[in-house]
Amino acid sequence: MSDRAALLRGIRVWLVVFVVCLVLSGATAFPLVHELRWTESLLRSLSVPDLMPGLMDWIERVRHGLDAADAEYPFLLYGTDWLAFAHLVIAVAFYGPLCDPVRNVWVVEFGMIACVGIVPLVLICGPIRGIPLWWSLIDMSFGVFGIVPLAVVRKKIKRLERVTPAAVPLPAA
Repeated sequence: MSDRAALLRGIRVWLVVFVVCLVLSGATAFPLVHELRWTESLLRSLSVPDLMPGLMDWIERVRHGLDAADAEYPFLLYGTDWLAFAHLVIAVAFYGPLCDPVRNVWVVEFGMIACVGIVPLVLICGPIRGIPLWWSLIDMSFGVFGIVPLAVVRKKIKRLERVTPAAVPLPAA
């Protein structure tokens, strides 16, 4: 396998992993009410209330809030539907780098900027919305862990750019 083929394969594997995580993250934003009920039941069956009462208090508080919103103000949950949709649309944008990584490296760099942007968003909005610091750290981890595969992909794309012969310009008509 040539260097170019190996780089392309590595780029595509990393991108597929990233896109799958992005799609899963988005898809799980649709059924929040049911997911949280399921999560709470699972945590109770694992004795988490005894081991981590702060986590259970937070899960219960969020579930009560979602239950109330779902019962009285279901239109509020429409915002999480848009959040899910945004994840899916962003995942589609990565089709460009899958097909032509060198020409579409900007999509990877855009994703890296978005990952970095998660940190100030959480630091600003988390306290305003009453999100516990430990949960904010979990939210920030999405940006920290998300940037890792994108940084690897960007590095590989830059290497691919160096080993790929420049395209021959077409003669003017």
